[in-house]
Amino acid sequence: MGSRAEILSALRAARAPAEPLPADPPVAALRYPDPVSRLGEAIRAVGGTLLRTAVAADLAREVAGLIDRLQARRVVCEVPGAGEGNVRLAEIADPHALDGVDLAVLPGAFAVAENGAVWLPTGGLTHRGVFVIAEHLALVVPAEAIVNDMHEAYRRVRFDGPGFGVFLAGPSKTADIEQALVIGAHGPRSCTVLLHG
Repeated sequence: MGSRAEILSALRAARAPAEPLPADPPVAALRYPDPVSRLGEAIRAVGGTLLRTAVAADLAREVAGLIDRLQARRVVCEVPGAGEGNVRLAEIADPHALDGVDLAVLPGAFAVAENGAVWLPTGGLTHRGVFVIAEHLALVVPAEAIVNDMHEAYRRVRFDGPGFGVFLAGPSKTADIEQALVIGAHGPRSCTVLLHG
């Protein structure tokens, strides 16, 4: 037997016997008395903004106001009833053409009250990188689609086919060893969550 085989044999012999994994500890589910207020606090804590809209006209008005405040010239809007964007993802062949998008308005599946994160499934997006490339981001989430914590959130994540999704919380942030915080270095400089319905 060669030295390699001897070493591997000694390692196998020294291995501890297999033990069953311990049971998962019980998870105490968070239940916020007012999930919408908690969501607003969490979104503000991560540098974002929460806006409430009741009807489609309010949603379109809020998005138009956001476009005006940001002075956005190139807008992607993938949410029906939220207004019209002038950059159509379906008409763009080369994703490099997304350079210079000022605002992307995208549908979020649900929001997490615990930390202000929004689940953004990307399966339906023609160019999935739009949420990183845009200077500003607006995520439209149905008002009834708020979960309390990440345990509840992970139970809701579904993939009906190929693709991926991301939890987004606030604008892009990074800090160096000197603790200098930079907003928007690797993605959007602002993130607005529009709770609709």
